Amino acid sequence: MPVNGNHDKSYAVARILLDNGMVELRPEDPFTYAAGGKGPIYCDNRRLFGYHQHRRAITEGFVRTITTNSLRYDVIAGTATAAIPWAAWVADILGVPMIYVRGAAKEHGRQNRIEGILKAGQRVILIEDLINTGGSSISSINAIREAGGIVDSCLAIVDYDLQESTDAFERAKCALYALTGLEILLDVAVESSKLLPAQRDLVLRWQKDPKNWARKEGFA
Repeated sequence: MPVNGNHDKSYAVARILLDNGMVELRPEDPFTYAAGGKGPIYCDNRRLFGYHQHRRAITEGFVRTITTNSLRYDVIAGTATAAIPWAAWVADILGVPMIYVRGAAKEHGRQNRIEGILKAGQRVILIEDLINTGGSSISSINAIREAGGIVDSCLAIVDYDLQESTDAFERAKCALYALTGLEILLDVAVESSKLLPAQRDLVLRWQKDPKNWARKEGFA
């Protein structure tokens, strides 16, 4: 599980997300995702922007992950749009430049995909809010590398711990550090009576086979 190694802090982040509605679990009434398919969890970390103390805790968690793991950086990058504020706050604490990566290049002006100043050879830490399959993160990593940046670390608030994303980051040779993960979220949900143990097992079955989960469980 690619969390930052501090289980107390990971549990604290999970509690913040569950208690304030950033993460919602509906294993018996699954969500329909924008990309298609159904799943038992929905994560909206943008809600964190409205909570000053929680916002600070997440930002400090990112900085702590960078320092305790001795990650090298010249620039902090955020993915558009959800991770832009996190990258800005982290870059401000560290006193370094910040950039952000669009999902696709603009169709007008300079047609940039990367906004801000990135020089060839600079080391970049990418910040994400959520890791699902990892596809959008890897796309951003590749865009930074194509522009001459060096990326070997990605930070996220939540990682669903899917095998697809684990494989994608391994292929990209980029380490992933998440402040909390799906199994910790489920542990906290059960401990706080937000989820029954049988429902936890239902979510874990989705984690193992997200593409076929809805059909296997009779939700398709």
